[in-house]
This record gives sequence, structure tokens and C-alpha cells, in this order.
Amino acid sequence: MNPPVPAQRRPSASPSSAGPCDVNDIHSRLNVTRVARILRPRSVGGLQEAVRAAADAGTALSFCGGRHAMGGQQFALRVPLVDMTSLDRVIDIDSDRGLVTVEAGIDWVGLVQHLLWASPDQRGWGIIQKQTGADRLTLGGALAANIHGRGLALGPIVGDVESFDLVDGRGRVLTCSRTENPRLFALAIGGYGLVGPVVRVTLRLCRRHKVQRRVRMARVGDLRALFEQRGREGYEYGDFQFAIDPSSHEFLDAGIFSCYRPVAAETIIPEDQRVLSLREWQYLLRLAHTAKSQAFAEYARHYMATDGQYYWSDTHQLSLYPDGYHEQLDVDLGATAQGSEMISELYVQRSALERFMAAVRADARRHEVDIVYGTIRAIERDDESVLAWARERWACIVFNLHVDHTPAGLAKAARDFRRLIDRAAELGGSYYLTYHRWATAEQVRACHPRIAEFLAEKRRFDPAGIFTSDWYTHHVRLLS
Repeated sequence: MNPPVPAQRRPSASPSSAGPCDVNDIHSRLNVTRVARILRPRSVGGLQEAVRAAADAGTALSFCGGRHAMGGQQFALRVPLVDMTSLDRVIDIDSDRGLVTVEAGIDWVGLVQHLLWASPDQRGWGIIQKQTGADRLTLGGALAANIHGRGLALGPIVGDVESFDLVDGRGRVLTCSRTENPRLFALAIGGYGLVGPVVRVTLRLCRRHKVQRRVRMARVGDLRALFEQRGREGYEYGDFQFAIDPSSHEFLDAGIFSCYRPVAAETIIPEDQRVLSLREWQYLLRLAHTAKSQAFAEYARHYMATDGQYYWSDTHQLSLYPDGYHEQLDVDLGATAQGSEMISELYVQRSALERFMAAVRADARRHEVDIVYGTIRAIERDDESVLAWARERWACIVFNLHVDHTPAGLAKAARDFRRLIDRAAELGGSYYLTYHRWATAEQVRACHPRIAEFLAEKRRFDPAGIFTSDWYTHHVRLLS
């Protein structure tokens, strides 16, 4: 055991408020919502009191963490918002079993920093996976969306969870695991907070170890074999980042395939390794909007220059992703309307990946879809959560589309994202529910066949409707 040290507190996304105020998601900036007030409990007991008060008053609550979800899961119109980010303590580390227990409002940076502090020889315990991109996302949010990272042989985070504590609609703290309240365990992970907020998480860890990055250029048609080959060779993490210029023959086909394999513990990690600076990141992002082939060429050049570099298995998963980056980008580009990137993640059988990308390639060219970034990863099947998105051993394809915040821009984005879902569904695939609410009822039912079961179970465990969100009310209306 190690004595807990206070995690570094993240800056408050918004102060507590006594009355109505507007909130928004950090990434897309497309979910401005007037909430009744903001509550910021600093203890589990304080959260229990808030839930009981809402139950007594016959009102509902919504819950947020890092505020990066773009589908309205964390906000509800005219409903009090509970900000969980003050519940950010590390409670215990079980050094014998490789488990860490934390409050659900801690983010990945705070958790990784604490684990590094707890293992001064640098060879202690570290995280297995986190979602890529931004780091200031909470563990509670990670469970609510059942996130995944770049593991070549990993399922979603449900597989890394030993247990968690949840506050139910009566204000009780219930421990949930595969043996204790197992149905709640299966509903809450990937359940977007709708059966109650997770307040404590016991997460499985792995021993920190050193890995080497190996990088090569590849084509989409190579990926199925490459994923399997790298897995057999013992590589643990990896992904493929593809070309985004529709005028190029490489569009959505050529890409950078980078993977990470364990190396000997005595391997020295040089201090002067190539690192992408903030200025370089901003430059590449600008090129992705204005000169897409040059952006891919520059990005490929950077990554190829890092081939053979060494990293730690946990900290290499942290990344550079400044909040609010698009505000300065709009200024630099002379934009006439506010813009942002929106993400969609699609899933198809690995054997269908090449056909899917070919269909999207033709569709994107025909409809002038503005893709600014994309990557392909692997995921293993999730047989545990009710609203499982990893229903098969999928290939995961992530698209970042630029969206103008105008009526015409939003209408186009809705059509573009629906077509992406159609291209996946035609091949028996699916999409991630976290990022938008533009799917049709037919698409939701086809891609998430247990959605009706999940909504029914939500009502059974929360008959008073204490836990809500705009995402929830949207899908109830859509599917009814």
C-alpha cells in the first residue's frame, strides 16, 4: 500500500452557480445549454445529499466531468448540473494486486501523476489504457462512455474495471462489480450516467514498462494483416492515421502505421527524442484545414523521424490537445463563422475495412466532406456491458470533420455523419453514441439493437427519473 497524496486539482471548468447559467461542451462548442444551477459537491456525502434533495423535490439532475462529450450526455435543459470534478482524490493503491481506487472526478493527468509519485523507482504500476486525444477527461466519464484507447488486443475500459461505487436514485452508495450488483455494473459502464453517477472506481493497472515505437507507411488494404501480425509479435499499442486530401490518390488509403512493443527494462530513454511541439501541432492543424496533402506529408515526416524511439507504457498515451484551440484557428484562417471539429467513430468487421473506406472515399468526394483528421484502430469484443458498442472484433475508424457553426454548416454536418453511419451499417457495422445526436431512429435501432432494453432498464433502476440528460430525452423521443 502507498499513502495517498492529493491529486493536482484541475482548473474548474465553471464556478458553482446559485441560479441559471449557460454551459457548453469543450470540444465541439455546439451544446450550449441553460441549466438551472451548478452544484459542485466536494464529498460523496455531499453528492448523496444533492440526489436526495432532488428526489424529495421531484426534480432531476445531470452530471458532468471533463465536458468533452459532444452528444449532450452531460447536460439537461433547465435541470441542475452536478459538476463532479471536485471529487478527485486517490483513495488507495493495492500494490500487491495492481489496483487503484480513485474518486470518479479525477482526470487522467491527475491519476498518472499520482501513480508516478507512488513508484519512485519508475517501475511501479501504470494505467493500461485511456482514450486518445484530450487528457483532462474524468474516470467517471470514461466509464460512462466505456472508452477505449489504442490497444491492439484490448477491449473497452470495462475490461479494466474491478468495481465501482454508484449513487442510486435514493441517495444510496451501491458497490457494483461482476459479483455484486452485476446488472448495475453492466448498465452503468457505457450507460452515460443514466442509472446513477459513479463516485469511486477501482481500476486494474499493469506494471509500467518501456516500449519502442516502430513506424512505417501502409495502405488500408494492409491493415487487417498488419494488426494481426503486430499482435503475434507482441506489440501492445498501435494505430493508422490516414491521408485526408480528397484530390489525392492517397485519400483515405495511404497512412502512417505506428505500433509499440515492450523492450528490456534496462533500455535507456534518451532525453533528446523528437517531440511534437505545441507550435508544430498548431501548424499541422492549420494545414489540415488549408493544405491537406502538405499536412499529411509533414505529419508523416514527423512520425517517421520518431521510428525507433522509446517511451514508458503509460505516459506515451498522454497527448497534446489544448482546449479551445479552434478559437485561435478561426482567427488565423479569417473565418467568417465560428467553427470546430466534430468526431465520429464507426465500426466494421476487419474483413470489411477496405470496402468501407472505399465507400466513404467516394461519398466524401461526392459530397465535399471536410475531413481534417482520421485514424483506424482495433478493438476486442465487449461481452459485459448492456449498451455495448464493441459488439464484435471491430476495426474502429475515427473521422474528425470540420463543422461551421451556421444553420447550413450544421445541416451539412448532420447529413455527412448520417452517411458515415449508413456506410458502416451497410456492412453490418455500427457507430459510437457519444459524439452526436444526428442518427435517425432506424440507424440507432440497427446499430445498437439493445438500446430499447437499456432504456427500459434505466427506468426500472431510476423510476423517479432523477438522472437525465439531453442525450437521454432526445433518444426517448426519437425511439418512441
